[in-house]
Amino acid sequence: MGTWTDAFIAPPEPTLLRPEAFGRLVVELARERVVRTPWALVAGKLCVNASPNWGSVSGQARWDRPPLGTSLRTETYPGCPPNDDPPPWGDSHEEARLLASGDAVLDVLPALRAAPYGDEDIAVVFDRMDFGNRAITEYFGFEDPRTMLVCFALAHPQHRPLSADDSGYPGGPTHPVRTCVVHTFKLAMEDGPVPPLASVLSRHFGPDLISGETRR
Repeated sequence: MGTWTDAFIAPPEPTLLRPEAFGRLVVELARERVVRTPWALVAGKLCVNASPNWGSVSGQARWDRPPLGTSLRTETYPGCPPNDDPPPWGDSHEEARLLASGDAVLDVLPALRAAPYGDEDIAVVFDRMDFGNRAITEYFGFEDPRTMLVCFALAHPQHRPLSADDSGYPGGPTHPVRTCVVHTFKLAMEDGPVPPLASVLSRHFGPDLISGETRR
């Protein structure tokens, strides 16, 4: 399977954007051709370190396309012993429900207004990054539909490692986050944040973006 990377970008402080500001961020990502719909909105108990593609609530919302109202939990795998290390090295424990989904990005705004924003963890899951955007294709080198993106608005701060390998030993510098964006990818031709994504996020998070990666 090779190595996958989960990358995140967040503001320097673990701030939670106001609901309307978070909605503008989500819409702008689609309008500026950073991501492609469909989108899905989930709420509950989420783990910002759960891998988007592999067994997480966000991955299930993207790949399984469950009906609205479906309860989602982090997948477990028979034969794998529990791992009590902190995520991403250990197991994530997510429980959430699918609140809304759609193809038109503006439809996410009324869905967010009805969501338990600030009281529960919220995530807007996008199908993939937009490889019709030349800058994104040049960054990754080729189109990969598995390169999904998730916007988090967390009820309480969680910590993302700045650089980690989930098969290694836990530890190292972390960054506290509440509002942040996570995307996954297999290969990249450049280092650092994806330029079109960083450009949009700097308008909402400020110029001093914090980024990091977890290899899986």
